[in-house]
Amino acid sequence: MNRAKSAAVMGALVIAPVVLGACSAGQVSQTGTQDRDKVGPQAQVEDVLLRQVLIAYPEEGQYEEGDDAELIVTVVNTSNADDTLTDIEGEGFSGLQVAGTGPTPSPSSPAGDQPTATPTPGSTGATPAAPPTAAAPTSASPTASSQLSLDVPADTALYIGREDGATVTLQDLAEPLTPGQNLTLTFTFEQAGEITVQAVVAGPEEEVERGEPFEFDTEEESDEPNTEAE
Repeated sequence: MNRAKSAAVMGALVIAPVVLGACSAGQVSQTGTQDRDKVGPQAQVEDVLLRQVLIAYPEEGQYEEGDDAELIVTVVNTSNADDTLTDIEGEGFSGLQVAGTGPTPSPSSPAGDQPTATPTPGSTGATPAAPPTAAAPTSASPTASSQLSLDVPADTALYIGREDGATVTLQDLAEPLTPGQNLTLTFTFEQAGEITVQAVVAGPEEEVERGEPFEFDTEEESDEPNTEAE
C-alpha cells in the first residue's frame, strides 16, 4: 500500500509542472498577439479616437535638425454629430503645412489695392485712403500651432498621411529624430475638445533585404563512391 501511494504522489508531482507550463504558455501567446496588433499610440477624447499616431519613417534613416516630417494618424469620430479638427500644436517643430484641406488664410488686403471714394456733387472731396499700418513683429514661440479646418464627419474616419487623405507636415524640426523617438502633440476638436498624445517616429515598413543564400560545394561529395551497405 505504501509503495502504491508513493508512486501515485510522484506521478502527480511530475504531471503538475507540465500542466502549469502549458497554461502559462497559452497566456503569453495571447498577450503577445494583442500587443502585436497595436501599431502606434492611441488616445481618445469624448467620442473622437486617434489611432496609429506616427511620424513617417525618414528616408535617410533619421531626421536631421531643420528637416520636415509628415504626420500619420487616423481620426475616428464615433458620435452621431460631425466634428472638426481645428488645431495641432506641440514642441520640437516650427509650424505645420497642410495639403488639400489646409488652414483657411485670411490675409488683409494691401492699402494700395483698396478703392478710393469717388467725390459726389456737393461734397468737399474724396475721403483719403487710410495709410498702411506696419505689421507687428511676431515673436518666436517654443510651441508651434496651426489653425486647421479638417472635417471629421459622424460615424466615419479622417485619414491624415495616408492614401487619399489629407497631408500634414511638421516643419523645421528643432532636433534630430530617429525611429522610436516621439513628439508631444495636442489635437483640438471643435466639439470633442483637446487631446494630447505622443507621435512616435515609425520604423521602416519594408523588410530588410536578405543576401543571396550561401551555396555549399557538393561536387566532392557527389564524386565519392557510395559506401553504404545495400
